[in-house]
Amino acid sequence: MDTNSAAEPHFRPCTAFDSHQVLASGPLAEVALAVRAASDADRNRRILVFDDTTGRVIDLDLRGTAAEILARLADASAPIETAGELPAPETAEPQQRSRGRPKLGVVAREITLLPRHWAWLGAQPGGASVALRRLVDEARRTGGPRQRKRDAQEAAYRFMAAIAGDLPGFEEAARALFASNPVRFDQQTSGWPAAIRDYASKLAAAAFVAADETDA
Repeated sequence: MDTNSAAEPHFRPCTAFDSHQVLASGPLAEVALAVRAASDADRNRRILVFDDTTGRVIDLDLRGTAAEILARLADASAPIETAGELPAPETAEPQQRSRGRPKLGVVAREITLLPRHWAWLGAQPGGASVALRRLVDEARRTGGPRQRKRDAQEAAYRFMAAIAGDLPGFEEAARALFASNPVRFDQQTSGWPAAIRDYASKLAAAAFVAADETDA
């Protein structure tokens, strides 16, 4: 993956649909200019831009010149704090490194548990901290495929609901998506316009692959 696409939102891959046809696909900045040109040519066009990773509709501010549009997208790429995330506490640099085991980037934060939880953790080899790290690492390993499945299901459904909600088979396709049934999903979307069907299948593909991984 291009590191720019991950770090700067105006490089993120996206796809613009003009009704049921693909208008443009690529970095957001390029797609935004294509959407602007198409909108200038016909104000009655119904154009939606989707994030290729999340399936979310991207709301573009297309006022002004092309340079102004690109400048706004670049400004929007500044780091933004994510709601719900706790910033790491600031710590002073120690004057002298103490002997013993290195800290390995460990960050101390408060957690609240019931007495029986503390008792169980304290009885584990290495103590509470080691046990908690081991539990978190295990959850990350086993939960990865499930999380990828959920993310793909939600991305595909967002796209489908935004642009294909009035197409035949939409409800059954959505049920097949969340039931991890790719055969049924393909059957229900087979009559859709090719661009809509293919993009929905692309977003949903990871859900079906992840489902196989969790069942293995």
